[in-house]
Amino acid sequence: MTTVRETELPDLLYRGKVRDTYDWGEGRLLMVATDRISAFDVVLPTGIPEKGAVLSQISAFWFDRTSSIIPNHMVSLANDEKELPREVARRAMIVRKAERIDVECVVRGYITGSAWSEYRREGTVGGEPMPTGLREGDRFPEPLFTPTTKAEVGHDEPITISQMEDMVGTELTRELADCSVRIYEFARDLALERGILIADTKMEFGLIGGVLTLIDELLTPDSSRFWDVEGYAPGSSQPNYDKQFVRDWLDAQGWDHEPPAPELPADVVARTHSRYLEAYNKLTRGKLA
Repeated sequence: MTTVRETELPDLLYRGKVRDTYDWGEGRLLMVATDRISAFDVVLPTGIPEKGAVLSQISAFWFDRTSSIIPNHMVSLANDEKELPREVARRAMIVRKAERIDVECVVRGYITGSAWSEYRREGTVGGEPMPTGLREGDRFPEPLFTPTTKAEVGHDEPITISQMEDMVGTELTRELADCSVRIYEFARDLALERGILIADTKMEFGLIGGVLTLIDELLTPDSSRFWDVEGYAPGSSQPNYDKQFVRDWLDAQGWDHEPPAPELPADVVARTHSRYLEAYNKLTRGKLA
């Protein structure tokens, strides 16, 4: 298995935590999902083989199926781009340039992660009061929209709906919240049929020609928590198909979530690779190209 942690192509525009983005001409970008993995907003020194191919190809799966809800920026996967090395092409998609809205749109169907931490401290999620007696992993009666800032470096920070309205306006906030929840509900129902619970997910949006458009990645094991339906049991950490396994291992090492991060051992890399691939196979019912 090949691991691609960094790409070196002409016209690099941006190197993010995971993606390398290039100018592809004619208002398009080449967005390469590398095999880098981040946790707690820090890029780890160890890559996960095939991870980038899973991210791009599972995003393409979801972009295709949610296009009736909202337009997205994907033009095509890059598998047929002959000028690209094969291992780069498998991890890349061609997308339209967009004016990014600097908010991450997080939708939560279950209480876990930072929402669970906030609830234990304050009795709230996203600044909103929650019923007493919730257990880790309990399902919310309705999905919650809990936006965050979109940080170029460092940690994304939770914001209230009111703060988001101050940043992007009341009408756009309402539109983003509604669209995010609709996408989540569609994906939740499809995934449930295929043995996966989508506990939460985050999305990014932009404007293309003034039209609200879904951008970046969508419903991947990086941007979402995928739980196993059969193993689901509220009150503890859930069996998962995402990078929660890596987060748990890092916490067990006593890491303080600040750079530099520790190297991942071979068994953690192998198990993470297996979980990402299983998420792809279960959700798409296809094989990775």
